[in-house]
Amino acid sequence: YVLMNLLGKGGFSEVWRAYDLIDMQHVAVKIHQLESSWSDAKKENYTKHVSREYEIHRDVRHPRIVSLYGVFEIDTDSFATVLECCKGTDLDTLLKDRGRLPERDARAILLQVLSGMKYLSSPSADGRRQGIIHYDLKPGNILFDEHGNAKITDFGLSKIVDTADAGDSMELTSQGAGTYWYLPPECFLIDQDVRISNKVDVWSIGVIYFQMLFGRRPFGDGQSQDHILRNQTMLNATEVHFPSKPAISEGAKAFIRDSLAYDQHARPNMSQLCEHQYLRSPL
Repeated sequence: YVLMNLLGKGGFSEVWRAYDLIDMQHVAVKIHQLESSWSDAKKENYTKHVSREYEIHRDVRHPRIVSLYGVFEIDTDSFATVLECCKGTDLDTLLKDRGRLPERDARAILLQVLSGMKYLSSPSADGRRQGIIHYDLKPGNILFDEHGNAKITDFGLSKIVDTADAGDSMELTSQGAGTYWYLPPECFLIDQDVRISNKVDVWSIGVIYFQMLFGRRPFGDGQSQDHILRNQTMLNATEVHFPSKPAISEGAKAFIRDSLAYDQHARPNMSQLCEHQYLRSPL
C-alpha cells in the first residue's frame, strides 16, 4: 500500500487514503498505534477490541456498508486495517455545510441507510453471520462515495446478537459508550438489567432523519455529552417536538415518532421500520 494523504485522526489511529499496488485500487488504511508506555494488559485489551471489530466487520458485504478488506501487523506497537475508500464526504460534514436537506434528498439517503441496516440486523441465510447491532450510528459514520451513494462505517461498538432470531435482545454491556445524542433511553438506565436489540439503531435512525430535515438533533442539541448524562436528557426524551419550519410531510413525522418511541417495546425493530408506510408513499 502506498499512503497518499491523511483523511482523519482519532485518539490512537490515523486513516490514510492509499493505493493498493496488488489489486490496483484506492483503499483507506487505518493505522492503529499502541503507546509504548502502555502496560502489556492495556495493549492486549486494545488489540482485542480492534480484532473483535474486525471479526464482526469481516463477513459483512453489502453495497451500503463500507467493506473491510484485511488487517496486518506493522510492528510490535502498530497494525493496520484496510477498508473500502469512499471518495465523497460524510453526512456530518454535509449537514454542517448545508444546515439541513430538503425532505426528498433526506429520504433518498434514509432509504440507502435502511437498506444497509436491514442487511446488518438480519442473520445471513447461510447461518455464518448473526444479526448485528451497530450501536454507534450517527452522521459521521455515514460516508458517501464519489457517486453520492451512502455507506455505513465504524463497527467499533457493534454487538453480535448471538441467536438466530433477529428480533432477539442481548444484555447491555457498553454502559457509557457511544454517542449520547443518538442513543435511546434504555441505554441510560443504570442499576437495572437492561436488554437491548436492533431497536437501538432504529432510535439512531430517527434522530439522524430529524437532524437531516431540521438541521438539529431532537434531544440534547447544543449540550455536551457530560451535560446530557448529568441532566438525564435522554431518560426524559419522552416525546419529540417538531419545529414549525421547515414544513415536512405528516408521513415523515409519523416515521420519526415511531423511530423515537420512548418505550423500546413500542418501537419497531429494524425490519418493521423498513416496511414503514412512509417509505412506500410518494412524496
